[in-house]
Amino acid sequence: MTMSGEESSVGALLRAWRTARGKSQLTLALEAGISSRHLSFVETGRSSPSREMVLTLAETLEVPLRERNALLTAAGYAAIYRETPLDAPAMADVRDALEHILRASQPNPTLVVNRRYDILMTNEAARRLVGFFAPSWRGSPNVARMLLSHDGLRPALRNWNEVTTHVVHRTRSELAASPSRDAADEALLQELVAAEPELRRAAGAPTRPPSVLVPMTMQRGEVVVDLFTTITTLGTPLDITLQELRIETLFPADARAREALSAILAGS
Repeated sequence: MTMSGEESSVGALLRAWRTARGKSQLTLALEAGISSRHLSFVETGRSSPSREMVLTLAETLEVPLRERNALLTAAGYAAIYRETPLDAPAMADVRDALEHILRASQPNPTLVVNRRYDILMTNEAARRLVGFFAPSWRGSPNVARMLLSHDGLRPALRNWNEVTTHVVHRTRSELAASPSRDAADEALLQELVAAEPELRRAAGAPTRPPSVLVPMTMQRGEVVVDLFTTITTLGTPLDITLQELRIETLFPADARAREALSAILAGS
């Protein structure tokens, strides 16, 4: 969805989002409460949408807040959604809430990540788990990079291709769909694109039936831990930073995994 020139007009951006959501002009018009003729005129540039219409269409299309700002800017209006750094004083209450969630998640490893999978906060269980399975990692605190690196989690993951393909595809899709990427987004996106040929070559045939969850099987020496992940997001956020936060918690898949995880966290 990266566009330039006339293709970066609000009409072209709205059309791209409508196509990405799999909606026809008629369906979107009905859901947004406008005529399909008016929507067609907006998409083709024959009509300029009001600020309220841009926001209504963005809400109907479930456009992320970051991209709603891009739509407003393309339409000639000021952006209205702010992006407040998580370490800003205004985020003190949010950080306290996240710290509470992280503490309450013990002994399950839990991470707070952004849309690039940069690790912003962790609990002690997550720090110990990463330290055990990736003791040589000295790179940036980013989950995708840790999975791709031989100094990171890659050697410890029995099902490396399955887990990494899932994370790379999800992160790449989100970044690639954003017309307002910054330099950090672009740098990671290029790394993910470069990694995809190797992931495809390593895919092979499935070795087990499809599961309801993507498992993570981690091994170091004789220690094997089967984990699965849950993702929590913050409800009804009006700040870009908050909307893009994910709270990822790893749970042991069975009793053996719980015992192994407990031993790791105990340092034995």
